[in-house]
Amino acid sequence: MNRNDMQSCIQACNACAIACEHCASACLQESNVEAMRRCIQLDRDCADLCRMAAALMARGSDLAADFCGLCAKACRACAEECAQHQHDHCQQCAQACHRCAEECESMARAA
Repeated sequence: MNRNDMQSCIQACNACAIACEHCASACLQESNVEAMRRCIQLDRDCADLCRMAAALMARGSDLAADFCGLCAKACRACAEECAQHQHDHCQQCAQACHRCAEECESMARAA
């Protein structure tokens, strides 16, 4: 699979990383930050994994497909957590995470 074939997944990973970073920052501004602890943790993990998955795909790494499987797992966990919160930033993050998980799972299967 070449880099052009992975472009949709790379874009989804980058968009997800941005959504997760925004969500984590916004959660830190909420009145009950303690209630957002798990969301913030998963946002940060997911953002880091998404950035790494995008980088591995962009460089054509042999590890990209396997790493995308792990990224999808992180995205699913983050989406599940964010979906439990009614804040707009959490809902938007959950959507980005769902899309990224689907793209990463497709990419991992295709490789």
